[in-house]
Amino acid sequence: MRIAQIAPPWISVPPHGYGGIEWVVQQLCDGLVARGHEVVLYATGDSRTAAELRSVIPAQIPQYMGLPTFEAQHSGFALADILAAKGDREFDVLHDHSGAFVVAAAALLDLPPVLHTVHNSFNDSTRSFYSMYGQTVAYNAISKYQRSASPPNMNWVGVVHNAIDISRWPFQATKQDYLLAFGRICEDKGLHLAVEVARRTGRRLLMAGVLQDQYRSYFTTRIQPELDDQIVYLGEVAGRRRWELFANAAAFLFPIVWPEPFGLVMIEAMATGTPVIALRNGSVPEVVQDGQTGFVVDNVDEMVAAVTHVTEIDPAACRQHVERRFHIDRLLDRYEAIYRRLVATPAS
Repeated sequence: MRIAQIAPPWISVPPHGYGGIEWVVQQLCDGLVARGHEVVLYATGDSRTAAELRSVIPAQIPQYMGLPTFEAQHSGFALADILAAKGDREFDVLHDHSGAFVVAAAALLDLPPVLHTVHNSFNDSTRSFYSMYGQTVAYNAISKYQRSASPPNMNWVGVVHNAIDISRWPFQATKQDYLLAFGRICEDKGLHLAVEVARRTGRRLLMAGVLQDQYRSYFTTRIQPELDDQIVYLGEVAGRRRWELFANAAAFLFPIVWPEPFGLVMIEAMATGTPVIALRNGSVPEVVQDGQTGFVVDNVDEMVAAVTHVTEIDPAACRQHVERRFHIDRLLDRYEAIYRRLVATPAS
């Protein structure tokens, strides 16, 4: 198949650090190419991919994340290029990861079959948008929880969990004594709760993640005053250092306080054999097997108690869970099946 993939315009594919969507898109594109598909990726010009890369925005622009002019420029360029393709250059499927623009445009344009993976959560704004365009394209959810929170009229064609190339996450059975919290530094991620857990258990806490300007006030009031020899913020971490932090941690804390549709960091931790202790929000119960690969808890008191039981979790069970359910090959199989169904279904 000839497949167009539209990534968001804000961060390169793959990302240099923060960027869960971009990691998934990179693995999807490279995996599809390895399976013999012809893939064109629309992403920032500094992206690296086995697919053919086309771009109008030369380099990542995280400082402008969410500005509609850049999304319109990026998506408009991609759609014009896709519409201009003729003959054997025509696309069989368009897979969109970028946001609202492509979905709205699909109602007006004669595009190939469009699959839109919803990477965001549903709130009043997104629920209103997707309700209006519920039948415009085919939709994929990244968790059952996300789909359950959606408007009732959406044309869902699948639930494909995000996944990782597990070969990039070597397993490590022996652990050190520290706790790890990893992710964007903001209140939704609950890092202040991770600090509380560390204080109450007497464990060292290492925190890593990108600090964006809009969340600097949260950091300076809730996190920075707590930093000392026990509570450490490492900044944004990537590459081998990222793996080392996950692989050596006694447990990965995921104290989110919002209904996150999927947390890729949970499967990264479990792939290295590190158990996850997470608050019961969003997709967490789908990702973590309570009592087998970590603990799914309802409050900070239960999170504190769970820390004392992490040695009861078998690191090998964590790894096997990711191999079974969140391996990149499983994601590729499922997306290929959806593409085939879309191509085989006549346009209405």
